[in-house]
Amino acid sequence: MGGRPFTPLGLLLLTGGCGGMQAVLAPAGPDAAAVRPLSLVLFTGGAVIFLMVMGLAAWAILTRPERRRWLSRPGAIVAMGGIFPVATLTALLVHALLLTEWSGGAPAAADTPLRIEVIGEQWWWRVTYLDGDGAPIVETANEIRIPVGRPVEFVLKSADVIHSFWVPKLGGKRDMIPGRVNRLTLAADTPGVFRGQCAEYCGGPHTLMAFEVVALPPEDFDRWLSAEREPARAPAHDRATQGQSLFLAHGCGGCHRVRGTEADGVIGPDLTHLGSRRRIAAASFPMNQGTLAGWIADNQHLKPGNHMPSFAIFSGVELRALAAYLEGLK
Repeated sequence: MGGRPFTPLGLLLLTGGCGGMQAVLAPAGPDAAAVRPLSLVLFTGGAVIFLMVMGLAAWAILTRPERRRWLSRPGAIVAMGGIFPVATLTALLVHALLLTEWSGGAPAAADTPLRIEVIGEQWWWRVTYLDGDGAPIVETANEIRIPVGRPVEFVLKSADVIHSFWVPKLGGKRDMIPGRVNRLTLAADTPGVFRGQCAEYCGGPHTLMAFEVVALPPEDFDRWLSAEREPARAPAHDRATQGQSLFLAHGCGGCHRVRGTEADGVIGPDLTHLGSRRRIAAASFPMNQGTLAGWIADNQHLKPGNHMPSFAIFSGVELRALAAYLEGLK
């Protein structure tokens, strides 16, 4: 292939997923903490079995034929090809069931769960907070804020193809299947930002279908949710006012809702409080006026295949005005 040979450094790079915002071995919630010991057992056991097999293969290649002849005997084949795998997998199954208490996760806290409906769409996440009766309270997108220490029941659906909801540091994952409703209860032990990802290939820019879970102290979460119920903030200056006029005049409200304005589209994400989110484009880029302007002008270059067309019709001045308006929606 002409490239550099695979080295231990490459292995270290591949295991980088065990750290950072998607760290399966750095749990931040009870469900992820329950899975961590099982992960360690699987990783350690897999490494030991791999070394045993490689050692046996090396011995069989290097030793004299009469000394390795026993490997082809029926007893050895049955023991290593049947008994050993069955015993190992049975032990792992029993260990996993005991570890998760036969419930698929850690025991839920006694508090009444917060209910959040998450709908996977190509290639973003529609997030709706529900009251005790299942009625919608407020809708947002691609960012989920939760209170620390309280269980959260995620009501998971799909609008098109199979997606999968996964937040490695909190636990999970659970498939989102068209026509079905799945549920997953998670909780965060500490405040923080935990990255989630669609874990089922769903076509196109699947790798850029991420989201963030922001765990807040309960009082901060209550203030945030109260603010989210309010309509969009009026433009704060002339440039933002110009941006709002452009937004409405060019039909952006046909796809996006901005509560408190004429924009009432439901095809794309709700933008009522877009400026208060940390990132845009399903957690792909940081929230600022520069990325907003770039997204409007040429989003197909930034996230090829997404369902929003690029708008090259706007001048630089108009793009800055639109970005100022959207960034001010807090």
